[in-house]
Amino acid sequence: MESPPASGLPFDDIRNLFTQFPGPDEEARAAAVARQEQLTKPPGSLGRLEDIATWMAVWQGVEKPKISRPLCAVFAANHGVVEQGVSAFPQEVTAQMVANFSAGGAAVNQICRTFDIGLKVFELALQMPSKDITWDAALSEAECAATIAYGMEAIAGEVDLLCIGEMGIGNTTIASAIAHGLYGGAPADWVGPGTGVDAKGVAHKADVIARAVDLHKDHLDDPLEVLRRLGGREIAAMAGAIIAGRIQRVPVLIDGFVATSAAAIVHAMDPGALDHCLVAHKSAEPAHIHMIEKIGKKPLLDLGMRLGEGSGAALAVGIIKAAVETHNGMATFAEAQVSGKEG
Repeated sequence: MESPPASGLPFDDIRNLFTQFPGPDEEARAAAVARQEQLTKPPGSLGRLEDIATWMAVWQGVEKPKISRPLCAVFAANHGVVEQGVSAFPQEVTAQMVANFSAGGAAVNQICRTFDIGLKVFELALQMPSKDITWDAALSEAECAATIAYGMEAIAGEVDLLCIGEMGIGNTTIASAIAHGLYGGAPADWVGPGTGVDAKGVAHKADVIARAVDLHKDHLDDPLEVLRRLGGREIAAMAGAIIAGRIQRVPVLIDGFVATSAAAIVHAMDPGALDHCLVAHKSAEPAHIHMIEKIGKKPLLDLGMRLGEGSGAALAVGIIKAAVETHNGMATFAEAQVSGKEG
């Protein structure tokens, strides 16, 4: 049975945050572009690395950006829709993987260690899964707004580059439901194997998503309602982290399919709200590239990864660091006494 309508007040607070978003620093952009033109290389020869360095400069508001306190924030939650048999793994794996993160045994631990990235894992009431979206809204409005606010705390501590990732058994079903709720099409357009279900399992996931979206269809014109009805705590928290990054001018790297579903909610509220974000990689989850296209982004990497847990975003930090170091450390033509381009 559907929950009674919420008051609207908690989400008003979230909507008001969008009115506080700073724009890009155009003076910093001009200074960074001017520096790129004077570095000892043919113009544009570093390709996208030049764009990345300029993007970092724009959002940090300086000619020479820095990466001294990068952080990978991994948000973990459980989902009532797992009761519908949508995952190849039992729900207790979420808590077990959180323990693995804490012990340093997960893939993301090794990648963070490689690139000197801080790692924080945020447990979101694992003992209280969100409600099954096939029969009720995942979260109340107050719960959803409070979780967005909690996610905003991820950038506390002078973080200068944020990676967002997640852990949650069943959350590719949730991400697919969000995509279907936002963008329409057929449920099957947005469904993939997730943690490894077979073709029959994928078809079952599509049926579950169809039932969920049909239940909530009268409320899906509001992205925040899509989030609370079809989403979950880790999705809401990642949306909050993205919002906080924009308010505090912290560049954000978005991980895979599930993390991108959180970005899609923010984008649906304001298409310019993700200008401080890059999509780190294209996941092997089939629908991810379509979601990336919907939010107007181009992934940095395409390595066939589909692990989640912030792994692709953390890996992309190496690319961002290289872009920043070449931008900051290369000599100009004048400094190196190299003749520049004539004419």
